Amino acid sequence: MRLEYQKYRMEFRDGGLEIRKNGQVLYCNLMPLFVTVKTNTAINVDYSGAYHAVRRTEDKILAEGILELPSGSSFRFEDFYGVDNSGFWMKRKVQVLKKGSDLGFSTRFSLKLMESEDPEQYDCFAPGAWYRQNQFAPEELIGKDLSQEYFWQLETKFALPVFAMQNQKSGETIAVARRHADIKMRTLEVEQSENYVDENFTIGSIGMSRPSEQTLNYMYYGFAVRTPNAVCPKGLFTDYVYPGAEGQIPGTSHYAGLDFQNQPMDFKRMNHPVREGFEQAYSIVITPACRKNYGEMMKYIWRLTCVRMSDQLFSVDNEKHYHNCMQIFLRYTGKYGKAYGLPFACQLPNMDISSVSFQFGFVGQQPGIGYLLLRYGKEEHLREAEEKGLGILEFWTHTEQTECGLPGMCYNPNINGFEPYPYYLRMIADGMEAIADAYVYMRNIGEEKHDWLSFCRRTADWLVRAQNEDGSYYRAYYGDGSVRMKSGSNTPSVIRFLVQMYLITGEEKYRRAAEKAGEWSARELCPTMEYRGGTCDNADVQDKEAGIYALFGFLALYDLTGKKKWLEAAQEAADYTETWTYMWKFPVAVPWKKHPFARYTISGQSIITIGGGADVYMAACAYVYYRLYLLTDDPHYLEFSRFIYRNTRQANDIDGSCGYCMPGLGHESGGIYTQKMRSQYHWLPWCTFVEAEPSMRFHSTFGYYEIEEIEKMPEEERKRKNQIYRSFPKADLIQQREI
Repeated sequence: MRLEYQKYRMEFRDGGLEIRKNGQVLYCNLMPLFVTVKTNTAINVDYSGAYHAVRRTEDKILAEGILELPSGSSFRFEDFYGVDNSGFWMKRKVQVLKKGSDLGFSTRFSLKLMESEDPEQYDCFAPGAWYRQNQFAPEELIGKDLSQEYFWQLETKFALPVFAMQNQKSGETIAVARRHADIKMRTLEVEQSENYVDENFTIGSIGMSRPSEQTLNYMYYGFAVRTPNAVCPKGLFTDYVYPGAEGQIPGTSHYAGLDFQNQPMDFKRMNHPVREGFEQAYSIVITPACRKNYGEMMKYIWRLTCVRMSDQLFSVDNEKHYHNCMQIFLRYTGKYGKAYGLPFACQLPNMDISSVSFQFGFVGQQPGIGYLLLRYGKEEHLREAEEKGLGILEFWTHTEQTECGLPGMCYNPNINGFEPYPYYLRMIADGMEAIADAYVYMRNIGEEKHDWLSFCRRTADWLVRAQNEDGSYYRAYYGDGSVRMKSGSNTPSVIRFLVQMYLITGEEKYRRAAEKAGEWSARELCPTMEYRGGTCDNADVQDKEAGIYALFGFLALYDLTGKKKWLEAAQEAADYTETWTYMWKFPVAVPWKKHPFARYTISGQSIITIGGGADVYMAACAYVYYRLYLLTDDPHYLEFSRFIYRNTRQANDIDGSCGYCMPGLGHESGGIYTQKMRSQYHWLPWCTFVEAEPSMRFHSTFGYYEIEEIEKMPEEERKRKNQIYRSFPKADLIQQREI
């Protein structure tokens, strides 16, 4: 018996299954029945077996079997297989027929990869958690050390619950994913431990394994205990484990005082109860595919899963939300001595000010907020907003720069000076872009701000001098311009500012520096997806914001030169960056009554750094993805733009009904994958900035705040208005786009 999906055939024979292509077995499982039991001594033992019966029922195949264990426990498996647009699917039901001495159990669906048993021959993709071989991940992350046996992560750690493995030579790919976004709330009174039982735990784990001949267990302090398997699986497998497990990873810090010869390890297992009549049910999708490279595979698997799993669009009035955001800025911008600015952090729900210092970019975004306020004040005829925006911009542009031309990074009014903060390339770019935009805006309404331009020029000239011969820049510098952090992965951050300066001044040195930085980035970062270090308060590891700034930079170069290679590089960066966004939903408990997640879902949040918590920073990209849609006619970019323009708002008290002191407020970030949110429950200026700024740009470019209204305009008019640098002084230097 068999099922067919595109060029692939799933065949059932001798109690097992195979996936073939052109007669070649690519993936197989000779023992599909797989259960891991938690014994009465709280260690785990694996058992597996073949199907006892396989029969066709209409367009589906039903495979069944019973596993009887030496402990006296027995389990009945009922697996339905079918085909849809996503690939092969399996709907599994496992019933406890008899309880022996076992305390808990989990089951597993696995496929053995036949092309190679060496994990280094495969590049993996788990959105926001695993890219290629996780070479840019922190040391403790799963997948970093491929010498381990188990590489499983809870699917709630993934922006979409899918894990793919691509053979580097053939391009053949197998992806395993949860089929439906149907996770329920787990038992909140129970904390996840080494090996615990919760019948309400409905999260699976996805990953790979290459098990030894013995089941692996770790005691609470990380000591390994192994037990013989009833049937010894050998090879390299891709797995779906239900309920989930987390492992293997180096032991956490509370093991530091233990004197073991070997590295203590963690391996957390979740179990359902071995109780007669208890039933376990879940459904997965198995997608075989072949793509020429990793980027194409990632894009295909991501988009295919989006179609099936994406949450519905959140209902929000973005014009009203924009005005609420600007009212937040207006209320909390104040004068502190000689400086205008917004507090660094305020505790929710009442905006209790907990820290006051002004960061040039990144989480502070002071000049960016100043530009928004200045523009808002003039266009809405609000003198207070105009004065406060002007106050912020005047403070920064009249604050002394370093001798080499670098602006200050973090001003603290308590010391009447700057904190000893690194000069991050990304933070420099944030503030300088905003001041350049503000200069152009004021010039276009008849107010020439020569001192603002001089401020920008001094930093731009330093960037020209500091650029490495190969076109790269370093991640961070000291105040004298010497190197503080050598990684070059943030090079794209300053491209957009250099393009601005070229179109303001017409000076070729800025264009040359921008293109050199772009050439280096396209050559060194795009092929390996070495997008890392984009968040200034995290280690130099893979993250989404480095991808965002690559997208910004490449698109600016395309707007300037019209060369297709820059649009293609922008698309590559965009395809990578969107995979950090939670497109699906699952319930998350929050410890505060006044929090938006008490009534809305987590979709629209995006993972910050690889394997980390989540925030709303993808809101910053709604305008850029819409522009990309107009440039490429790719409807996926339109749908993604809509999604992040709406669903990111779910982290906000959008209409004041959640109990925050002002409508539009939102929290900074939090950990959500355990279904218990962990957060500092505070607001930082960037949280509101990244939602207000794209709304301003939508309106200034197209005349509307809502994408749906923009889409009603004739296509020719939308594309004509998509020339974003037409208001710059030297706009005549922009080259015609390649056809």
